[in-house]
Amino acid sequence: MKGLIVIAFICHLAFEVTPASPAHIHKHHINKEREEDGSYSPRDHNHITDGEHNKEFDHEAILGSMKEAEEFDHLPPEEAKKRLKILLLKMDLNKDNQIDRNELHAWILRSFSMLSEEESNERFEDADENEDGRVTWEEYKTDSFGDDFNEMNIEDSEEETLVKQDKVLFNAADRNGDGILNKKEFVLFTHPEEHPEMLPHILKNTLDDKDTDKNGVIDFQEYLGDRAKSHDKEWLVTEKEKFDEEFDKDGDGVLNAAEILSWVVPSNDEIAVEEVNHLFSSTDDDQDNILSFEEILNNHEIFVGSEATDYGEHLHNIHIFQDEL
Repeated sequence: MKGLIVIAFICHLAFEVTPASPAHIHKHHINKEREEDGSYSPRDHNHITDGEHNKEFDHEAILGSMKEAEEFDHLPPEEAKKRLKILLLKMDLNKDNQIDRNELHAWILRSFSMLSEEESNERFEDADENEDGRVTWEEYKTDSFGDDFNEMNIEDSEEETLVKQDKVLFNAADRNGDGILNKKEFVLFTHPEEHPEMLPHILKNTLDDKDTDKNGVIDFQEYLGDRAKSHDKEWLVTEKEKFDEEFDKDGDGVLNAAEILSWVVPSNDEIAVEEVNHLFSSTDDDQDNILSFEEILNNHEIFVGSEATDYGEHLHNIHIFQDEL
């Protein structure tokens, strides 16, 4: 009977391996999402779950596309290796058939930029209601907040704050001042934290939201805001340590403009360094601090995935299922 149950489960998994297989889903997300404290979500905010690295992030960091990452998940291993080899030839800037840390770091930053553009283009298509290749403020507002938004009573509400902040960023991204965003301008709007020219406007929004006494800096109480009402003393102590040790660099008890941006805006460069360290520790088999093409191709499932990756995950699920019987 136990054998029949396992066979039935395997059959179920076999039919489940489709482009939307739950073993490997590359979720669409917009980087303009915010953390509880008001900072922008870092690109790798879903990279580690319960202490485990999500393979999807690693694959996207190499391929620079969620769509391509999903396609690789369903390629035969040999085809995945063949395509990865083509990428390595582009990644290998000094043409020595090896990838050093600087080359991998530069490639990952390039991928992050490509991912932002892909994400923004998807959002652009959703918002461009009349499909004229441009997005007006009204189109964006309707797409994001609903058709009946203007009829809602939103005074002093969180939605009102979001709309005001989005309007500031929308206007800042509108480089030619025509009141409409094309695709390039829309990338600035959806990913302002990745573009230096948008940082002053992020700072303005943060001060408008947090700087209650309007003195141009943010103290600890302002940093906490309404969050303090719903947490215990232990949480407050942790937040105070974070404020003092991570954000208040000069130790004067308040966050100035540079410190505010350091808090609110995640560093893609730091994320790329962490990703390089992770990939090297996972695949540098001879520990010579450089990755040969052979090392990367032998560990292709870590870099890009393939059918073998999904198959391995399903086998893992089967073992868990057997252990629970």
